[in-house]
Amino acid sequence: MAALGLLKLSFLLSLFSTSHSSSPHGGNVGVFPPSCTRIECPSYDVIDTGDGFEIRRYNSSVWISTQRVDDISLVDATRQGFLQLFDYIQGKNDDKQKIEMTAPVITEVKPSDGPFCASSFVVSFYVPKGNQANAPSADLLHLQKWGLTYVAVRQFSGFVKDEDVGEEAAALYASVSGTVWGDAIEKSHSGDNTTEYIIAQYNSPFEFRNRVNEVWLTFDLVRQFAA
Repeated sequence: MAALGLLKLSFLLSLFSTSHSSSPHGGNVGVFPPSCTRIECPSYDVIDTGDGFEIRRYNSSVWISTQRVDDISLVDATRQGFLQLFDYIQGKNDDKQKIEMTAPVITEVKPSDGPFCASSFVVSFYVPKGNQANAPSADLLHLQKWGLTYVAVRQFSGFVKDEDVGEEAAALYASVSGTVWGDAIEKSHSGDNTTEYIIAQYNSPFEFRNRVNEVWLTFDLVRQFAA
């Protein structure tokens, strides 16, 4: 049954896969972040689209990440983490190497059990392809190497606000519930240490127009079809 499931999955992906790279001429689904026409963004394939969501497949990539930040505010935790990452790309790393800015900056969220308890956040910067093979290390930062990764995505505009991110994540989860993607997400997020969701931000804080943000639910399709 597992082999049959994987065969069906391969056929499904061949039908729906649409290449989408860091250029404005990719799939026709969703809003392509304008910042990705100016700076490098990770490439992905659009696998499927539905009411309120898009399914993407990201190839292997490298991210530089902060240590866990405990805070009651995603906005404050992201700001704190990004300052460390900005120092890193400005040359405050072990190789004293300057690195080009990329997008998005992502914040992994593990919510607290109460409204006034600190949640856990990890802030990450996508390492440009030219630096991924030998990305410099730095104190208090670590490299995350992503293998093939599937992501359910919901986009929203404006400035990210603490009171909005939970609602956006809940809306994404509701939109994929009852689909094969929802089942895969449920299985992949069953562990206690699993990131609940990710907020991806593409714009400088000084930009006020054409802002694109995303909430991501990552999942593992192999786990779903091997069960």
